[in-house]
Amino acid sequence: MAFSSLGLSKPLLRAVKEQGYDKPSPIQIQGIPAVLAGKDVMAAAQTGTGKTASFTLPLLQRLEKGRKAGANQARALVLTPTRELAAQVAASVEAYGKYLPLTSIVVFGGVKINPQMMRLRKGTDILVATPGRLLDLYNQKAIRFDHLEVLILDEADRMLDMGFIHDIRKIMAFLPKKRQTLLFSATFSGDIRSLAEGFLHKPVKIDVSPRNTAAKTVKQSVFEADKSKKTALLSHLIRHNDWQQLLVFMRTKHGANRLVKRLDKDGIKAAAIHGNKTQAARTRALADFKAGKVRVLVATDIAARGIDISDLPLVVNFELPNVPEDYVHRIGRTGRAGMTGEAISLVSADEVKLLQTIENLIGQTLVREQEVGFVPSHSVPLTKHNPNGNMPKRPKKPKKPKIKMAGTNNNANAQNKSNKQQPKKTNNRKPRRKGFGAKPKARRSSS
Repeated sequence: MAFSSLGLSKPLLRAVKEQGYDKPSPIQIQGIPAVLAGKDVMAAAQTGTGKTASFTLPLLQRLEKGRKAGANQARALVLTPTRELAAQVAASVEAYGKYLPLTSIVVFGGVKINPQMMRLRKGTDILVATPGRLLDLYNQKAIRFDHLEVLILDEADRMLDMGFIHDIRKIMAFLPKKRQTLLFSATFSGDIRSLAEGFLHKPVKIDVSPRNTAAKTVKQSVFEADKSKKTALLSHLIRHNDWQQLLVFMRTKHGANRLVKRLDKDGIKAAAIHGNKTQAARTRALADFKAGKVRVLVATDIAARGIDISDLPLVVNFELPNVPEDYVHRIGRTGRAGMTGEAISLVSADEVKLLQTIENLIGQTLVREQEVGFVPSHSVPLTKHNPNGNMPKRPKKPKKPKIKMAGTNNNANAQNKSNKQQPKKTNNRKPRRKGFGAKPKARRSSS
């Protein structure tokens, strides 16, 4: 099937061709017609399969024939959980809409708000934003949504989890109820699906691949390692395998900074990207990584969604994520758009439960490997994955059978047992001190 069969206009087809795409992906084949029809959509597809284009292309076509945006107004709003993803979506909107007379603006935190307020004065057809900065702009009356036609939540599961749900509810309160709402993500938990359906009206549900699974183009494996030797093992693997470009994920910001310092000491050029970094520093680190100036990019899960690096060969989980769905997003940074990639996890014995929840989610047991010279003192055992995602319960210990002694009086034994179980009466009164409180002896009369 070709893009021309999906009902897209010639300007959009021309832009798609210039981006090097010939055939639409499964999510685009199902998603584009549904969005063009004006229906609410709830779509789940693996990371790197073209979700952004599946809502960007039909959105541009819908807005092409409508009225122009008024001052401080937006006709379409795209919400993303991270600054990097907002910038990526904005770049896609600009690339696909280059031959259309539409305007777009991207706003997020970490940069000055005044220039964004100035740009919004004329209004915009498409506004791409992170929730926090959008609320700031709305509270300062820099943006209004009286003319809003379409709302899109990209990476909807993250947008609706407990970290963002309060902001989302505030935003929903000032949006017009009559609108088209689109939710796109790689993963949808059961709770998130139930919550999301409250924002949608008779949505078209699209699942183009098994839920919460990684792309088949990504080779996954586990390297067993002692926790204290992970850094040395990573440096050894980089040098021994001559890895030139890899994205390494950590759980914490401080851990990311420490790893960068250790790698720099080992002569391996590295940079960190996380929430404590300024937006300028994050943008510079990502640009240097793409240009090959930085060999290793160390990131927290803020980078699991929104980093689009063409032909990224390798992702390394230095630490496993606490949320198993984040593993899918992490390794989805490689093996994108049909390309092959590799994902390696350095796992210590204390991360066995985290590994098992991941294996339960993706429905497979990952291959364990050990590197010569770094054999751990405690190995990572193989575990049987449970499709329901629940940890296996420990078997209950069998109860010891009661043995009745021959020739004994059971009633008497029961009575004795009940007597033994009765608590003994104790005297809770404090003991008297000697000579205190005793009655004085009667004195003899002197008469």
